[in-house]
Amino acid sequence: MTYVLPIFFIAIGFALLIKGADWLVEGASSIARRLRISDLVIGLTIVSFGTSAPELVVNIFASLKGNADIAIGNIIGSNIANVLLILGIAAMIIPIRVQQSTVFKEIPFCLLASLILFVMANDRLIDGYTTSEIGRGDGMAFIGFFIIFLYYTFGIRKGNADDSKEEHTEETRSIWLASTMVGGGLIALMAGGEFAVRGAVQVATLLGVSESLIGLTIVAVGTSLPELMTSVIAAMKNKPDISIGNIVGSNIFNIFWILGVSALIRPLPFAPAINTDLLVMIGAVLVLFLFIQTGHLQQRLLFWRMKKGHILHRWEGVTMLLLYAGYIGMLITREVL
Repeated sequence: MTYVLPIFFIAIGFALLIKGADWLVEGASSIARRLRISDLVIGLTIVSFGTSAPELVVNIFASLKGNADIAIGNIIGSNIANVLLILGIAAMIIPIRVQQSTVFKEIPFCLLASLILFVMANDRLIDGYTTSEIGRGDGMAFIGFFIIFLYYTFGIRKGNADDSKEEHTEETRSIWLASTMVGGGLIALMAGGEFAVRGAVQVATLLGVSESLIGLTIVAVGTSLPELMTSVIAAMKNKPDISIGNIVGSNIFNIFWILGVSALIRPLPFAPAINTDLLVMIGAVLVLFLFIQTGHLQQRLLFWRMKKGHILHRWEGVTMLLLYAGYIGMLITREVL
C-alpha cells in the first residue's frame, strides 16, 4: 500500500496534464485559425507551446521545490522521447513528408539548442569550475534564443507563399469558448504539475533510485504524452507539418523556454553523469536529420521521375523505436550498476 498513494498522484497528475494541454491546444489553435496562421507555424509555436506546457509546469514546481535532477532530467528525457519514441510511432503509422524548411532550418535550430545546453551546463568541463549548474545568466540567454526562434518562426509565414494560402478545415470555435478552454487548460496544468512532481519524488524515495532516473523516464514520458497524442493524430489525419513541427518546436521550447524559466526561478545544479543523456539527445536529433536526408537521396536515385521530397519512412520509425528501447535499457543498467 506504500506505493499506492504516490502512483495515484502521478496518474492524476498526468491525466490533468494531458487534458489541460488538450484544452489549451484546442483553444489556442482555434484563436490562431481565426488569425489565418498556417499549420507549420501553428505546429512550431502554439501546438508546441501547448504540448510542452506539462514540462513547463512540472519544471516550475520542481525548481521551486529544489528538485533540479527532475527538472533537468524531465527536459532531456522528454526531448529524447519526442524524437525517438513519438516520431518513431508517428512514422510507423504513415510515412511523414517533411518540408525543406524544416529539414534545413528548424531541425538544425533544434540541434543548436541541444549543443548550447551542453556547453552552458558543463561549467566544470569547459571552464574548469568546481561545480556545474545552469544559472540565472544561462536562463536569460536561453530565453533570448527563444525570442529569436519565435521571431524567425513567425517570419516563415511571410516568407512562404504556400503557408499564407493554406486553408484550415478543422472546427474553429468562438473566441469566448476558445478563451475559456485556454483558461481551463492552464488551471488543469497547474494542478497536474503539482501532483506529478509530488508523486515522482515519493516514488524515487521509496524505490531508492535517483530523481534523475525518474525524471528521464517516468516524468519525461508522462509529460510527453500530449506530444505523442498530437503527433499520432496529426499523422493519421495526414497533417505532417503539425506532426513534425510539434516535435521539433517542443524540443526547442523545452530547452530555451522551459529550462530558461526554471533557471531563473532557481539555478539548477548539473550532475556530470547526465552528460551521457545530453549526448543521446544530440544524437537523436542527428539521427532524425540523417534519416530524412537518406530518404531524400533514395528518392532522387531510385524515383527521380516522381515528386521529390524529404520523407521519414516506416523502417526508420522502427529503427528509432529500437534506439529508444536501447536507451531505456542503458538507463536501467546504469542505475543498477
